[in-house]
Amino acid sequence: MTIEAPRRPVRTPAPQVGRSMRRVDAGEKLRGEARFVGDMQVPAMLHGKVLRSPAAHARVVSVDVSAALAMPGVVTVLTGEDLLDIDPYWGHAIQDRPIVAIDRVRFAGEPVAAVAAEDEATAEAAVAAIVVEYEDLPIAGTIEEALAPDAPLVHDGPLRPGLFHGLGTLPERDGNVCYRYGFERGEVDALFADAAIVVEGDYEFPGVYQYAMETHSVIAQWDTDGVTMWATCQHPFLVRAEIAALFDLPLGKVRIVVPYLGGGFGSKSYTKMEPITVALARKAGRPVRIVNRVSESMVTTRRHGARIHMRTAADAEGRLLARDTTISFDTGAYADNGPRVTATGGDAAPGPYRWSGVRVDALCVYTNTAPSGSYRAFGASHVQWVGEMQVDEVAQRAGIDAVEVRRRNLLRPGEQVRPGGKPLDADLIGDIEKVAAALGWDDPRGPDIGRGLSVGLLAAGAHPVSSAVVRLEADGEAIVLVGSTEMGQGQRTAFAQIAAEVLGMDAERVRCMGTDTRFTPYDRSTGASRSTTLAGLAVQRAAQEVRDDLLAIAARIWPDQEHEIVLAEGAAWCGDERRTYPELIAKRFGLSGGQLIGEGGVHPEGTGSYAEGPVFWEVCIGAAEVRVDRATGAVKVTRTATVADVGRAINPQLVERQDEGATMQGIGNALFEEMVFEQGLLVNDDLLEYRIPNTQDLPERSTCVIVENGDGPGPFGAKGCGEGAFAGIIAALATAVADAGVPMHALPLTPERVWRRIQELEKESA
Repeated sequence: MTIEAPRRPVRTPAPQVGRSMRRVDAGEKLRGEARFVGDMQVPAMLHGKVLRSPAAHARVVSVDVSAALAMPGVVTVLTGEDLLDIDPYWGHAIQDRPIVAIDRVRFAGEPVAAVAAEDEATAEAAVAAIVVEYEDLPIAGTIEEALAPDAPLVHDGPLRPGLFHGLGTLPERDGNVCYRYGFERGEVDALFADAAIVVEGDYEFPGVYQYAMETHSVIAQWDTDGVTMWATCQHPFLVRAEIAALFDLPLGKVRIVVPYLGGGFGSKSYTKMEPITVALARKAGRPVRIVNRVSESMVTTRRHGARIHMRTAADAEGRLLARDTTISFDTGAYADNGPRVTATGGDAAPGPYRWSGVRVDALCVYTNTAPSGSYRAFGASHVQWVGEMQVDEVAQRAGIDAVEVRRRNLLRPGEQVRPGGKPLDADLIGDIEKVAAALGWDDPRGPDIGRGLSVGLLAAGAHPVSSAVVRLEADGEAIVLVGSTEMGQGQRTAFAQIAAEVLGMDAERVRCMGTDTRFTPYDRSTGASRSTTLAGLAVQRAAQEVRDDLLAIAARIWPDQEHEIVLAEGAAWCGDERRTYPELIAKRFGLSGGQLIGEGGVHPEGTGSYAEGPVFWEVCIGAAEVRVDRATGAVKVTRTATVADVGRAINPQLVERQDEGATMQGIGNALFEEMVFEQGLLVNDDLLEYRIPNTQDLPERSTCVIVENGDGPGPFGAKGCGEGAFAGIIAALATAVADAGVPMHALPLTPERVWRRIQELEKESA
């Protein structure tokens, strides 16, 4: 009889990924201890203020700063004449935007001069003392005016690509069109000619402000070491490169430190207020801080308005055949991120359906209005609501349910979304069924109640370049260095959990530091739902290097049981024996000191071009129930549901909060947010006239369904979230209001606009 030796107990690491850990930044933010740029002071700092143009389009005849310079406390005034030693134009996509106006202004709110003074009040007074003579020029204030045959040109001369255009060779400028994106496949015209059902319409999406509680703020210091900035930027390494190119400096002489951001949502993507602040500090010879008011941030960047013409063809059974879409995006006076928005919107226009034919033509159009840039789920949010309303109309004409028409037509995993691009990496049919069930799609409903749902895709991930360093200190604490920006989404918590999971330790013992381009490794940007997926993957790989070191040290202690070693609870275990991480580090270095360092990186597997992307397709799914007051046109949101198809939820609570925030922003965009321009002038440039959501706008019930199929390219099969719910909810609200009997062709769905549409429909039915 053989008696087996008792097996040694195996230690199981406590899971860190997948738990709703408390946010690591919660305490200091709740106590008011978190520091933002507006809280900061540096020695000898001056206060900067910007003089902005009152004209939408005008020639700058003269700028008289003599009265401002004579005021006590004014140190310097910056004008275009101070920029003759550099090429003063910047722009990451198209190099078209001057630091301050050189010869003409192209939008109301464009910087014409800037003052640096000892205090804010003096700077304000000095700005008011500057005298500028303008000569008015014709205005192209809308997309229609900008595309007219006799339209005044917002820009003339050739287009110059910026440092991060990334969308191929720029075309010749075509009037006010600065970029064009499109594709066609299948016999589109023939499919429409033979279709039993054709839905067609013109639609309008307004310009919207990406309201963040913290406005754009920058401190710039120019000295013999180069330029140091403390800035509210989502993409510090891209801003560093643009500032270096603009002022002809080596990259190593430009340093950007990013503390916490009080919200971004794309408004702080790429370069914004950094060039003018650096130029002012360069002239002043002292550090300068500029903090925008809300009205100033509203003309610094906004979401693109859009005009959309769409046709959808289907057979009598509701099988989708073809879609033909033309989109014009209002990029304002300067391109900013307009070309990328245009391409992403073009990709989103067909929707994730099995088409026999598709045609897309998307234009990026200059107008004499405030520049447009990134805003959560750009492109998808512009067009998904239009496409989904047309799919619903197909379903109605075919006599089938809105869920069923999507079951019949949605793409399956692995099928092609865009020619040459990444195949679909999600189960859309499963997702749409889950969101319908969460909303209560089949529940009984009362009068004037509408239910809507929507499904779309967003090309997510941006350019796949990220790097990270994980450092295990001698006391067993870990530090994560990664150049991604914490702006409220909770990424420092997610990164801590990723590193802790790999290292077999509590995430509470991992610290993730803020970005400082002098010390943190390169990260392409923070946006496009990429941080957890790409920067998180770099963190995982860096932590794996440290893990490998720990196992190698432990193998020297238990050379005969190397395969039995487990890392858990901040220690290496071999059966009942353990060595803590401080003991292992002491073993490596022979003293109670030293550290273990791991580096991890992510880079394109192909060329990294937009055509090969995206990194992953973010699922944009939402459902909503509304009650329409036909007497007033008021729309009340009663229920919402979203799907967070995240592959693996690193922190489920953070995922839910992302979708909740996206839902509230989606309600604002769909129901009442709109920037109103008259002859190029923004007339509702404050938060009294520009309405954002508040607690009274909360749905009576809101549900987030987390889907974890482990099919993401990020750590542990994760992929990003937070943007998809935004586009999904906007579209779901539009389809819900249509389901209540009021199909709309323009957002937002304000009471007045809905009421007027109700009157039109009643006259038509009579």
